[in-house]
Parts: sequence; C-alpha cells; structure tokens
Amino acid sequence: MISGLMNILRACFQPRANGHVHTSSDASGRQDGLLWYKDTGQHVNGEFSMAVVQANNLLEDQSQIESGCLSLQDSVGPYGTFIGIYDGHGGPETSRFINEHLFQNLKRFTSEHQSMSVEVIRKAFQATEEGFLSVVTKQWPTKPQIAAVGSCCLVGVICSGTLYIANLGDSRAVLGRLVKSTGEVLSIQLSAEHNVSIESVRQEMLSLHPDDSQIVVLKHNVWRVKGLIQISRSIGDVYLKKTEFNREPLYAKFRLREPFVKPILSSDPAISVHQLQPHDQFIIFASDGLWEHLSNQGAVDIVQNHPRNGIARRLVKTALQEAAKKREMRYSDLKKIDRGVRRHFHDDISVAVVFLDSNLVSRANSVKSPNISVQGGGISLPTKTTPT
Repeated sequence: MISGLMNILRACFQPRANGHVHTSSDASGRQDGLLWYKDTGQHVNGEFSMAVVQANNLLEDQSQIESGCLSLQDSVGPYGTFIGIYDGHGGPETSRFINEHLFQNLKRFTSEHQSMSVEVIRKAFQATEEGFLSVVTKQWPTKPQIAAVGSCCLVGVICSGTLYIANLGDSRAVLGRLVKSTGEVLSIQLSAEHNVSIESVRQEMLSLHPDDSQIVVLKHNVWRVKGLIQISRSIGDVYLKKTEFNREPLYAKFRLREPFVKPILSSDPAISVHQLQPHDQFIIFASDGLWEHLSNQGAVDIVQNHPRNGIARRLVKTALQEAAKKREMRYSDLKKIDRGVRRHFHDDISVAVVFLDSNLVSRANSVKSPNISVQGGGISLPTKTTPT
C-alpha cells in the first residue's frame, strides 16, 4: 500500500525541470542523495559537524560556519566563530541572500566598532534586511512574487569567551551543559522563538497591533499572522512590512484587503549574551525541521552519547526516522522519495553542532588562526532538463 501511495505522489508532484540548487563550495562536504554532510571540522573554539537534508524542490535552508577573523582586518581581529542557520519560506532567494551577505555585514560593523557586541550584530541584521529590500524593489516589476519570500535567521557568535545568540523566527539553538555532580548533560534552550503557535508571541503581536483584532488568526487549526504566516519576525517577507508591495501583481492569496500603517512582521532580532563556562560542552543549531521531531534533551542526549564525528548527520537521520515512524513507514522507504514530494513528510533540515573546547574558548581571541568557511549544501540540478 505504501509503495502504491509513493507512485501516486511521485506522479502528482514531479520536481520542476528548471532551477538550480545552491550547493556548497566546500570540497570536503559529501552528498548522499538528498543529504549533504560534513562529519567533522575544526573551528577556533573546538570541533564542529554539519548536515543538511533537502525536502523541497529547491533547498530553502541555508547554513554556514565561519571561523577565524570576525572583522575585515585579519591582522587585528577579533577572532572567533560565526554560525548561521537560515530557514527560508516561499522560495530560496532570501536564505541565499542572507548566506551571502550577513557575515560580510557583521565583519564590516565589527571593523567599524573594533569589537564584537550586541550592537554590531543588530546592525548586521538590519543591513541584511535593507539589502534584501533593495533586491525586492529592483525585481518587483519583473518578479513581484519575491515580495512574499522570506527567511528565519538564527546566528551564534563565539568571541572572547562570550556567546551571542541572535534569532528571528523559529530555528533554535540548544546548549549541552555538564552537571559535574551527576555527570548528566542537560539541555538549555538559548534562543527565543517567534512563532504565533506560542501564546506569549500571540500576546506580543496583539499588544503591538491593538487596533487589529485579526492580527493573529486561527486557520485550519494553526495560528497565523493575518492568516498567512506562522512566524512574527523574519528577514524578507516585505509584503507584510511595506504596504506598497501588498498589491497586484502579487498573488491574491498574499494580499491583504486593507493597507497597513506599520510593518506587520519585524526584522529586529532577539539577542542574548552568555558567558561560556568550562562545563558548557556543545551547542546544537538547527532549523525547526529538526525540532519538529526531536526534543531539546533528546537531541542533547544523542550528541552526548555518540562520537563527535558525523554527529550532525546522526541527528538528521534520527529526525527522519521519527518522521517515517509518524507516517507508519520505514526509513528506507522515506529515503527513496524525491525532493518536492518529500516536503509532505518532513521539512528541509539544517543542523550544525559546535563543540566547545574550554582551553580554546578562553584564549581564542588572542591567537591568530586561519579563516575557515563552510556552507551547507543541497543537491545540484542540471540547469536544463527534458520535462517529464
């Protein structure tokens, strides 16, 4: 019965013949079907592992780890590690733009301020949002639907023994912290999520828009902002930030009946600052595709109880096994399903596990190190194929 269902789904949801998936330029990353992974690498503060599995026709998740100098002047510093998880929606354009520009913006403002800070990170987010808005403005006459493309944006910056977490949307960063008295490693969620399925986020939206009783709507049993989108903060989604883009020729399903006075969604990240402790073992950064299937503690237990090498790939595989189980099918059958169709079973999933070596964390800013850049990849599609 499952195989019959698969055949029907494949017939209904053939991948689009045109298009190209942005892939990693990192030669040491590997591809296994729809899974890309880098099992192990070294950053300024320890080791890391990355993995990405594609579900959409075009990969909408992007991710990166940048380590070394965090400013434009390599000889000056500061040095550290930057981690980014960008979960796109409506298309890949916004998450790709963030992947290409956010870290460069961060380096620019770090150079100007000559240090890392909350203000530097906030300015980098703002510049990235403004940069994407200019892209939408230029493309609006020929490609108006780009106004409805956006992305969540989760960033971690480790610098001088300090961890900065900045977030828009519902990706999540979780710390694994050793409790010396028991030997347990406990999960600590470091990021605040901006999804209106959460009561406090709904209340925040209502307080920000007191004159709009329909700012959050329950639609098909799911809470959505204006009945359209679950997240309350993002990069992009300019159709809900600038009223001049909420009109024809944008598709009717995105257009609001009445013009709005102030932006409905925000691009202002929630930023928290943590002084790293010797018992802080690792941080898991992941798009919500992982957390849909794994709990914080469940993910931390997997990392703690298995070898570091390939641990991000193991987390992704465990999430996919859970997704298959929910559909009463085998993992081996799920793996055979094509991109596009796969989105009916799970989302794109991006994971980066960053291990913290306390000796390296404490002296990282004073030691010049080579710059490392790894970007999570998807599968490559030929630019021209024969339509089926």
